[in-house]
Amino acid sequence: MNGFRTAALMAVLIVLFALAGQAIGGQQGLFIAFGFAVLLNFGSYWFSDKIVLRMYGAHEVDRTTAPELVDMVDRLRQRAGLPMPKVYVIPSEQPNAFATGRSPSHAAVAVTNGIVRLLSREELEGVIAHELAHIQNRDILTSSIAATLASAITLLARFAFFFGGSDRDRGGAVAGLLMLILAPIAAMLIQMAISRTREFAADRDGARICGRPRALANALARLQRGAEAVPMEANPGTAHMFIVNPFSGMMSGIQKLFSTHPPTEERIERLLELERTGL
Repeated sequence: MNGFRTAALMAVLIVLFALAGQAIGGQQGLFIAFGFAVLLNFGSYWFSDKIVLRMYGAHEVDRTTAPELVDMVDRLRQRAGLPMPKVYVIPSEQPNAFATGRSPSHAAVAVTNGIVRLLSREELEGVIAHELAHIQNRDILTSSIAATLASAITLLARFAFFFGGSDRDRGGAVAGLLMLILAPIAAMLIQMAISRTREFAADRDGARICGRPRALANALARLQRGAEAVPMEANPGTAHMFIVNPFSGMMSGIQKLFSTHPPTEERIERLLELERTGL
C-alpha cells in the first residue's frame, strides 16, 4: 500500500508540474516542466531524507556525543527487529521528533533538544518506539517524499503566479492564479491522505515495541502542550512528519479540521484503551 501511495504522489507531482508548464509556456513549457518533475521525483526518492534533515539543521550523534539516546534507540530497534537507524538531534526547543529515510536499512530518527529535556526516560522511549514503528511500517519513504513534493508544489504555485502571464496574456495570469490557490491545497491533501491513519498505527505499534502504552500517551499529552507553547520554525510541507503538529499553537478551529495529525486526545484515548485491553 505504501508503495502505491508513493507512486501516486510522484504521479501527482508530474501532472501538476506538466499543467503548470503548459499554462506558462505552452507545449514547450509542458515538456520542460515534465522533465523537471521527473528529475525532482528521482531526487526525492534518493535524497528526501537528507533534504529534510538539512532543512532543520539536524546533526548526527553517536555513543560518544549522546550515549543514552543512542543506546535507547539501539535497544528499542532490536525489539522491533530493525537495523540500527542513524540518530539526529535538531537544535529546537519545541519538543518534537520524526523519522525519515527511504527504507528500514536507510533510516534516521531525529529528536529535538526540547523533547530530550522535557520527557522522562519512559516517555522518550515511547516516542522513539513510535518513530521506529513508522520505519517498521515503511511509512518513512512516503512521508519524506511527500514533504519534498509538498514544498515543491507550493514553490510551483508561486512560480506560476509570477510568471503565468501578463496583461497581454490574461489566460496565463488566470492559470497562474489558479495554481497559487490550488497547489497548496493539493499539497495539504497529499499530507492529510498519508498522515492521519498512519499516526494511529504508529502509536499502536510503538506502544507494543516499548511495552508501555501509557508512557506514550503521557508523552503525547506533554508534547501537545509543548508544541502549543513553544513555536518552531518549521516548513509547512514537513508538518506531517512530526509526532505532533509543530504548528499546534498557531492553528485556528478551521485549520484544525485540516490538520495533518488526528486529534491528540483521540490518540491518547486509543493508547489507554490498548493498555486496558492488553497489548
